[in-house]
Amino acid sequence: MEHKTENQNKLPSVDSKAITKSAEEIVENQEQHSENHEKHSPLDQFKIKEIYPIHVGNLNLSLTNSALYMIIATALIILFMIKATSRKLLIPSRIQVIAESVYNFINNLIEGSIGHEGKKFFPLIFCIFTFVLLCNCLGMTPYSFTSTSQIAVTLSLALTCFFVITLYAIIRNGFSGFIHMFLPSGVPLWMAPLIFLIEFFSFLIRPVTLSVRLFANMVAGHVLLKVIAGFIISLGFFGILPFLFSIIMTGFELFVAVLQAYIFAILVCAYLGETMKSH
Repeated sequence: MEHKTENQNKLPSVDSKAITKSAEEIVENQEQHSENHEKHSPLDQFKIKEIYPIHVGNLNLSLTNSALYMIIATALIILFMIKATSRKLLIPSRIQVIAESVYNFINNLIEGSIGHEGKKFFPLIFCIFTFVLLCNCLGMTPYSFTSTSQIAVTLSLALTCFFVITLYAIIRNGFSGFIHMFLPSGVPLWMAPLIFLIEFFSFLIRPVTLSVRLFANMVAGHVLLKVIAGFIISLGFFGILPFLFSIIMTGFELFVAVLQAYIFAILVCAYLGETMKSH
């Protein structure tokens, strides 16, 4: 028994400080790993960051990365059009050809969707198309920010168009004519309330569908590119495969950026056309 007691006394003592230190190191490593994971998260590119703080009382008017790229897009459009129209040459320069092509494209879009009466809305459609196009394309450049990936931006554009369309429909057709838009002629009387509710709801939901379509396409494309880019480094030598695929996806995303600007503009034209065809 004495021999057993002596052996027990010879057992190494447990250092509680070392265990505590090891536990703290494990927690610290886990937190660092979590921070690195969040840093390289595909959704990190959509975070709004404050660049220059501006506070007026309780109102926050700070310049953010989203606002900055919207300002850049607007400035580029204005400078481009000023430069293109400053010298109206008989034999147009390249920049003048591009400006005239965009002008003719929007003009033909309005003529085909609305008609001659829609010419008064040319400034609105032109601004919407070029602004969305520039914001989408600027988001494709490295270390940039895609303003149209924010639902607040796309919803603001959609609501602006919605209010213009609604106001014009009431002014042009009168309030009774505006209500008649939601009740097509020839509908049986017993079905009229149901048809009216369906048409009215579909009219109210337009800003949501317009904004979500643009927002979702921009977010999905950029997230996919970010995920593919992560595989390029992690796969080592075999990263050449996702690298080639990312090149293809970048071209496809650029096509989607142009396509979404076109879809946004043509849907606004279609909604304006409906107000002009109603009686």
